[in-house]
This record gives sequence, C-alpha cells and structure tokens, in this order.
Amino acid sequence: MEQLKCYIELFKDNGIFIKTAADENTEINFISYDSNKVENGTLFLCKGAHFKEEYLKSAEEKGAVAYVSEKDYNIGIPCILVSDVRKAMCLMAVFYYKKCYEKFKLIGITGTKGKSTTTYFLKYILDLYLESQKEKMCGVISSIDTFDGIENFESHLTTPEPFDLHRHFDNAARSGLKYMVMEVSSQALKYGRVYGVNFDVGCYLNIGIDHISDVEHPTFEDYFESKMKIFSQCKTGVVNLDSDRADEVMKYARNTPKLITFSTKNENADVYGYNIHKSGSDTIFTVRTKNFEREITLTIPGLFNVENALCAISVCVSLGIPEEFIVKGLYIAKSSGRMEIYENSDKSITAIVDYAHNRLSFETLFKSVEKEYPGRKVVIVYGCPGKKAFIRRKDLGEISGKYAYMSYLTEEDAGEEPIRQISEEIATHIESVGGKYKIIDDRGEAIRTAIFDCGQNSVILITGKGNETRQKRGTEYIDCPTDVEYAVSALKEFDEINGITGDTK
Repeated sequence: MEQLKCYIELFKDNGIFIKTAADENTEINFISYDSNKVENGTLFLCKGAHFKEEYLKSAEEKGAVAYVSEKDYNIGIPCILVSDVRKAMCLMAVFYYKKCYEKFKLIGITGTKGKSTTTYFLKYILDLYLESQKEKMCGVISSIDTFDGIENFESHLTTPEPFDLHRHFDNAARSGLKYMVMEVSSQALKYGRVYGVNFDVGCYLNIGIDHISDVEHPTFEDYFESKMKIFSQCKTGVVNLDSDRADEVMKYARNTPKLITFSTKNENADVYGYNIHKSGSDTIFTVRTKNFEREITLTIPGLFNVENALCAISVCVSLGIPEEFIVKGLYIAKSSGRMEIYENSDKSITAIVDYAHNRLSFETLFKSVEKEYPGRKVVIVYGCPGKKAFIRRKDLGEISGKYAYMSYLTEEDAGEEPIRQISEEIATHIESVGGKYKIIDDRGEAIRTAIFDCGQNSVILITGKGNETRQKRGTEYIDCPTDVEYAVSALKEFDEINGITGDTK
C-alpha cells in the first residue's frame, strides 16, 4: 500500500503533473481504469476514447478516493490533473507492480508481419528446454492468446494496456515463470504501453506500410520511428538484415548493449540461413551461428517462415539455449491460425487459414502459394477492421485484385463501422487493378461460397481471423465459429454433395 503522494511525485518527476487539491497522505491500495473493477482505496484513471463521466461517478460510489485525468470533472473525489494520461498510466503501472518483469527473461518482438509465428517458434523451443529443467512452461502475450502462469485466454489486443500488461507480468513472476515472450505492436511503442519496460531481448523482423491513419500513425515515418523505440528498451537487439531500410534500423540497433543479426542473403550475419528448399510439405534450411551449423526442418508451411525461424534462433543464441532444443522445437512448432492447411478428401481443394492482414503479409502469402501450388486457381476471403488501419483497404484490395482469381469480401471485426461500407471501399481498389470480387457479409457463407464456386484444383486463402472465436460488432466481441471450423465444414459438405469420399483434413 502506498500513499497518494508517491504517485504525485512520480508525475512531477516526469513532467506531467499540473495540479491537485487531494490529501497527499491518502492511502492507495488499488488502481483501476475500469469502473467495474473498483474497491475501497482505489486511485481511478480516466482514459480512452469511449470514456464517460458516468464511469467516474460509478467508481466514486464503489470506493475510489481520487482520480487521475487530463480533465477535472468536479465531482466528490479529488482530481490529480496531468498533461498526459497515457504516460501517467504507464508510470503508475510500472510503479504499482514494482518492475516485476525483472524477475524473468522478457523477449519482445516487433514487425509488420511474423510476430505471432516467431513468438510461437520461441515458445515451443523454450517449453522443451524448460521441461528438461523441470521448470514451468514459457509465458506468452500475443495477438493469438495470453498465458501468464495464472490466466490463459484468447487475446483481442496485440499488446495489452499497461495495467493489464503489468498484471500479466506480476502473475508470471508470482507463478515462477522463467521466460515470457510477447508481441510488441507499433501502437504499444508509440503510445507507451511498454514505457518503462526493459526487454532482455528486443527483436525487429520487418517493416511494411500499415496502420497509417489519423488515429494511428499519420505517416510511414511515424510508424518506422515507433518501431525503432524497442532498441532503446532492450539489453540485446535482434535485427533482420533482409528487411527494408535495414541500414537505418541498424543505426538504432547499434545503441543496444548487445546486437545479433540474422539473414538469408548476407553471409556475414551472426545467424545465417541458406540452402532453403522444400521437401514435401516441409521447409528445410541450414543455419550457421557462432556456436553451431545445423539443418533445420519446419513443418509449418510457408517459405517465408524461414526468416521467423532465424529470428527465434537468434534469440535462443543470445539466451544460451542448447541447439538440441532449437532443432526439435522448430520441428514440432505450430502457430494456431497461422498457415493452417485443410484439404478435402481427394486433396483437389486446399483451404489455407492464416492471419495475414496487411500489404506485406498478403503479398508474401500470395507469392508463397504461387510457388507451392503451381497451376492452382487461387481465391481469397477477407475483410478489414472498422475505424482503423484504413490504408489496408487500398493495399489489400490492390494485392488481392492483382493475384487472386476472385476476392470474397466479408466481415472482419467491423466494430462500429458497417461491414458493407468497408467491403465496398476495398472493392474500389480491387476494380482499380482489374480484379474480380463478391461481397458476402456473413463470413461463414463467404468461405462456403468461395469453396463451392472454385471447386477442384483450387486454393482458398482465408485470412485475417485464424482461430479467433469472436467478431467485434459495435463495441462488443460476439462469439462465432472460427475460420477453421467454417472451412472444414464447407469442405466436408462439398465432398458429400459431389460424392467424394475419404477424410477431410
């Protein structure tokens, strides 16, 4: 338990304090920005685009003794007025949870694509190592799910808000976890969700145009600069030399105490991958590090995953993980909803479920499918989220219009924006490059229609949602079947109608 003056001093030291009439000796035993989670002695934080004064009044009724805000609401409990409530929230979270992330090894991964796959490559490797040491499994905070030793659930944000993030750190520390791997979004870096956190290893995968809008990153430079912040917050930096603007990235990365590079093109990289080839559905390559040179087999499809694997290997080299666990971990690694392949009984239709959702990941996915499924008709089912990442509508429309035989536009976390409006905007960009499309609002029906329209000798790409079990409609998340469930059901129905026997896999 701390007194209110500790937080006031924290704000003063960081130049965001404006004024307060509060009794600085007031005892604070809890902090919250959720009016449903308030107890006696709570310091309440007023934040968010949807914040309403009624939330603050509710917090007061439930026992809040003061609030932190950029606006004085003049209610019964005193205000600590600050100039930057986002920064205040980060400072409060770090202070309240006593930098508990220092009790385990924390690995942060940023990049336009590949964050989730790399996260799970690492988790598989570290879990094997930890099992051999009779330790608890590796924690993870990703856009797929979150596990912190106590809580285990499907995620809705790539990087949680500061108090949620540090709660997970606290759970991990109290559970005795030795490692935690997390995705670090550009938004988290720009708006300080990870402010005050120092990563043992900070990884940079790549950069592509995404999240450019008035409410996210106003320019590509802002997006790039935001990602570069990870190097000011890590003890070891890991950099992909094959990424766009790698020379500029290295200027930032060289400021880290230790630096590891990886590449499939530059033999001078610390971790170098070469002799990359396919063997059946597996991807095989040789990796050379300062400690070993070994052949690696990936059973997760997609040639582009070699870069993600090299990043994971680089992290493990920095942490001193023995090579036997790296080799075995990558062989068994899977990432839920990432390049998951399902086929009908005679394998004439292939459905690939993937989270690809931006220009870089879309183009990489199409090019990989062209190489791995030559001669097949390729179609895609996708949408775009409501009221954010507006540039995706142009980018994804142009890419699918260029590469896909047909694009099926549908719901994808439309939120407070009409599904049809989003799809029609994407469609204008498909048309601009001479592509074809159909708009089907219901996601399950869109997937079914794509499979039945295209029939045999086809590949159906189903992107954006993976194994997620909810759709954002309005401000709520509504339960729904996963893309995998939709695809498997439609493939089975196709076989039954057409008299094709066997197992759908």
